[in-house]
Amino acid sequence: MRTSLLIAAIFIAASGAGRAETPRDFLTRFEKEAGTAASAERGARFFTARHGGEWSCASCHTERPTQAGRHAKTDKPISALAPSANGERFTDAAKVDKWFRRNCNDTMNRACTAQEKADVIAWLLSFK
Repeated sequence: MRTSLLIAAIFIAASGAGRAETPRDFLTRFEKEAGTAASAERGARFFTARHGGEWSCASCHTERPTQAGRHAKTDKPISALAPSANGERFTDAAKVDKWFRRNCNDTMNRACTAQEKADVIAWLLSFK
């Protein structure tokens, strides 16, 4: 039994499973995918722009993402998006990928580019 647990622990550690990521890890990931550095200024513009539709990111997350927001359609509460105000943000790859996919589709009817994701995260990290 001990041997099985030890082998499982070694496998999990080697695979990186269970490792919490940081917002900076995601910034680095998306910058690498985009092939260029992120811009917090571009991220702020992107976050508040409507992109031809009814909603922007700020429609639900507010223009000040250190504050809680509300979903524009369902009125469901949304906790603060900025990592400085909510330590759980941008720590889980599955959640980050899911919510970027869902929210980009809702606001722009398309997937966000790696550059757009990097820019938004850079802007969110600028809040202290």
